[in-house]
Amino acid sequence: MHVIGYPEVASALEGRELEVIDVVRRAYELHDEGRSSVPHSTFLRFPGDTRNRIIGLPAFLGGDRPAAGMKWIASFPDNIATGLPRANAVLVLNSLSTGRPEALLEASLISARRTAASAALAARTLYANGEPDGVTLIGTGVINLEVLRFLCAVWPDLPSVTLFDTDPARSASFAKRCAEVVPNAKIAVADTVDAAVGAHHLICIATSAATPHMNLAAALPGSVVLHLSLRDLDTETILANQNVVDDPDHAVRERTSLHLAEQVVGNRDFIDTTIGALCRGTSTFRPDPGRTVIFSPFGLGVLDVAVAQLVAESSVGVQIDNFLPA
Repeated sequence: MHVIGYPEVASALEGRELEVIDVVRRAYELHDEGRSSVPHSTFLRFPGDTRNRIIGLPAFLGGDRPAAGMKWIASFPDNIATGLPRANAVLVLNSLSTGRPEALLEASLISARRTAASAALAARTLYANGEPDGVTLIGTGVINLEVLRFLCAVWPDLPSVTLFDTDPARSASFAKRCAEVVPNAKIAVADTVDAAVGAHHLICIATSAATPHMNLAAALPGSVVLHLSLRDLDTETILANQNVVDDPDHAVRERTSLHLAEQVVGNRDFIDTTIGALCRGTSTFRPDPGRTVIFSPFGLGVLDVAVAQLVAESSVGVQIDNFLPA
């Protein structure tokens, strides 16, 4: 068994943002072509506990370098107050010839960076106004910091970053971390969520919200919104704008904003296209300059498997020969 811990994962992915984006793009394309198997994620919840959960994401990705595995990721939001990460995860890769587990990886960083890579890919694909004048980050956790890192790989001269968080202390601390990622950018902290939404045409939402709490009434025409946390936007906002997903059957469930919208109108006609079809060039979707495009990815396990495979091929970690029965 090949065991790869957090430091080794971080080392293997260091400076490879554009390569990870390409790996994620290819995974989306293969999924759109039907060359993957992605069962619905399994949500383990606890009686009387509405905040904490552990999610299992099994996946198979075909193509020239097929791989199969499963991510097991826990989300415990109250960890943040004690200095622990909200999300903690492991991922196992299995042999496709014997089924035996071959690699066990610390996966919180893999999960964060595949999410950030998908956001950067969507931004690059959907943003129709040349280079953005900046980005708004709503939520000041690990995911948005990684999103900023990946956006800077796509647009190295990103000039401005606007932040918003309900906790001013977290915003101030996060601003310092953003300055390390983009030392030449102007970094501002907005007083209200509407001020943040209206600051730039590119917006990323990554919070721990369990129910809708905001709209995009203040958004500039033609904005692109990366709705990574899936449950922030109210139904009216979803229905009034253009929607891109990774996979409708995954994104429209578990009381996401899209799921709530489906319950109101009784269909999924408000979904315009998928990111895989856009990457393959098979979609006829065109952004409406008078509306907002919302990218809401559920987070497909094939992305985790693809990035984990990239890490596992980097010859890092420890080989444990007696982990499995002979």
